[in-house]
Amino acid sequence: MRILIIEDDVKISSSLSKGLKQESFAIDQAFDGLEGERLAKTNDYDAIILDVRLPLQDGFKTCMNLRNEKILTPILMLTALDDVSDKIKGLDNGADDYLAKPFHFGELLARLRSLIRRNTIERSTVLNKYGVQLDQNTHKAVRENKEITLTAKEYSLLELFMLHPGRILSREMISEHLWDMNFDPKSNIIESYVKFLRQKIDYGFSRQLIHTVRGAGYMFSERLE
Repeated sequence: MRILIIEDDVKISSSLSKGLKQESFAIDQAFDGLEGERLAKTNDYDAIILDVRLPLQDGFKTCMNLRNEKILTPILMLTALDDVSDKIKGLDNGADDYLAKPFHFGELLARLRSLIRRNTIERSTVLNKYGVQLDQNTHKAVRENKEITLTAKEYSLLELFMLHPGRILSREMISEHLWDMNFDPKSNIIESYVKFLRQKIDYGFSRQLIHTVRGAGYMFSERLE
């Protein structure tokens, strides 16, 4: 999952970025409202963390502009402590949820995951497809009663596949969701991680689930159509 943090406080932004990366999210950062709006319009994000008090353009205006452009990415707005007017205004301008500062990272993470689940077809915290179970809370993967140990990036890749079963995922789509804006499109890192994941998910099993679609990308399916 790829998250955009729009927060001008470098310390808070860095802390959020570090914590979310440890939870297997790919992170982009913006430090003012205009840059945040530009990134949100340019890239495909699974959620946006948006501070209210921002230079150049505040969070309310940024949120409103994105909604006016039909960008429906879930937005978690950060507000001042006990400032009810900010919360009301943020929700009225299209935010999906709010969190007052100071906050506990665990609560932010739970709210973020809730927003992302609401925005996907699969609402359960356990994804189950083709005999593979993936727990989005514990990151535990199991296939045919065999537990599979995954690295953070392997988990993110498998999660992306399982959220889009039977669909061809291009390199561009994978990079947009799992890597930040500094990703080198000429890199072979996606191919490497697909290979690593395939060795863990498919090796030793009778059915191959991760397929290469020549010239198009990759597909998570019981068979290649």
